[in-house]
Amino acid sequence: MANFNKVILAGNLTRDPQLSVLPSNTPVCEFGMAINRKWRSQDGELRDDTCFVDLRAYGKTADTINKYMTKGRPLLVEGRLKYDQWEGKDGGKKSRLTVVVESFQFLGSGGGGRGGSPAARDDRDAHSEEMPPVGSGAENSDDIPF
Repeated sequence: MANFNKVILAGNLTRDPQLSVLPSNTPVCEFGMAINRKWRSQDGELRDDTCFVDLRAYGKTADTINKYMTKGRPLLVEGRLKYDQWEGKDGGKKSRLTVVVESFQFLGSGGGGRGGSPAARDDRDAHSEEMPPVGSGAENSDDIPF
């Protein structure tokens, strides 16, 4: 039987990315996204649905997302689902589905608007670097222009 694990999401970051480094010196970036869905009920009423998703990126992808993204910015990601299980402090079993980002594309304007609230910005904005117009965060790609 064939297996297929692919996720494509477009949404807005719910928090600033958090970068850390594994013992193998591989960068890891964790962040959340909100994906909104608008639909009409049978009675014609406009409804809104929001799905909150945890994401994790590794390597160059992690560095790039951490460098250019802030809370509120739109992002398109392609990746795979990963199911994590662990034992909590209370001894109970815990679990979580996470999307492991394999590639991504910046959405929205590449101009001066950085998105997010001023309080959510940090020294990344102090250099006033422009976000690349369109990029792919292919983890194993060497042709990333930055």
